[in-house]
Amino acid sequence: MPPLTVNPSEFDTFRDDLVDVAPQDCTDDIACAVRTILEGIGEDVNRPGLVRTPERIARMFQELTAGYHVDPDKLINDAIFDVAYDEMVIVRDIDYYSLCEHHMLPFMGRAHVGYIPNGRVIGLSKIPRIVEMFARRLQLQEHMTQQIAQFLLDTLEPQGVGVVVEGYHLCAAMRGVKKNNARMVTSAMLGSFKRNQSTRAEFLENIGRSRLDW
Repeated sequence: MPPLTVNPSEFDTFRDDLVDVAPQDCTDDIACAVRTILEGIGEDVNRPGLVRTPERIARMFQELTAGYHVDPDKLINDAIFDVAYDEMVIVRDIDYYSLCEHHMLPFMGRAHVGYIPNGRVIGLSKIPRIVEMFARRLQLQEHMTQQIAQFLLDTLEPQGVGVVVEGYHLCAAMRGVKKNNARMVTSAMLGSFKRNQSTRAEFLENIGRSRLDW
């Protein structure tokens, strides 16, 4: 009887990127670009630890920039409901991860989103998904904040929208100015949140503006 042959990559615990592989050419534009970068910094792209790195990074960027390919209509999926409720709705402490468009380093934090309905509300899970849609791409935190607010305004036509985003930016922590404790806070206030100071104050009080735990 021949000896049992086991391929670890056939099991979820042992992914195919843990199996020894021979040196190989890159398989797509991203992987080829990563290979060029590795060669440019003086690395041996064929050493065991780096053989699959270009493909890993290509898959990683596909995941981290998936927001470019989200269909907003499918994301909402008709989860908009007629209601008589006209008080503030807030979803706070929404974790997000994004990539700085200047250095392609991660920034991360929490988003707080509020709106006052004008006869319609959106399903609770959709607001974090909207944040995710705009976070998973190359971004500026300021731009992302505005995009979230404007998307909700266009989709729901509410009385007003408020968005506050807190972010910890690795491009400012591990390079450049090297300020590890710096946090960035951005806001977008539209409609009644912009016009009415008491509405804006109620929103800011409700989100608490607690500091990040990073």
